[in-house]
Amino acid sequence: MTRKLTATAIVERALEIGDTEGLDAVTIRRLATDLGVTPMALYWHFKNKEQLVVGLADHLIAGFGPDPDDDRPWPERMRGLIEGLIGMLRAHPCAKSVLEQVDQTAVPNFLAVWDLALGLAQQAGFDVEESCVISKYILQTAIAIADAPVHYDARHTPEEAAEIVRLKRLGLQSLPADRYPHLVEMAAPMVGGISRETYDTFGVDLVLSGIESLAARR
Repeated sequence: MTRKLTATAIVERALEIGDTEGLDAVTIRRLATDLGVTPMALYWHFKNKEQLVVGLADHLIAGFGPDPDDDRPWPERMRGLIEGLIGMLRAHPCAKSVLEQVDQTAVPNFLAVWDLALGLAQQAGFDVEESCVISKYILQTAIAIADAPVHYDARHTPEEAAEIVRLKRLGLQSLPADRYPHLVEMAAPMVGGISRETYDTFGVDLVLSGIESLAARR
């Protein structure tokens, strides 16, 4: 059955391609072929790839956008924001490239999340400049946690990922123990022995604890 040609259908297929083959593989011509239409039919929704990437970003962020009825304390809302970003980046390997390439000011849902981050920082007692810095760190922290080298994306099979981990672990364990005692001791968790849940939760706790500690001094 032919998929209805809507902007959502185009974006969802673009994400499928981007997640499995990389964002460079996403082209108007490729999408038209996959969706069984002419390129002109896609241009009705997206005039070029730049607009398509904006659509991708908006779709990705829509999944965890701010809830206007959310009245939880600012630390809980900020945690939800960071965890939402991490979850989106984990679910879609191409999301990092999308966020790096897109003009973020052209993405309505990104603007809503950005505005929320600024507002939460101000609720915590930070001034305008500090709130701006915090909003930037929230995004960069989420990208760093989701892109951590202890995890491997969908382009690696489980066997390939296991072999990467094994070789990295052996490399650290073979270091001179008298010179690098801690690296040798902690080789296994350092290269992939930490569970994703522990890694992500501790990372978010670490960042939020710092923000809350600074807020308490205000």
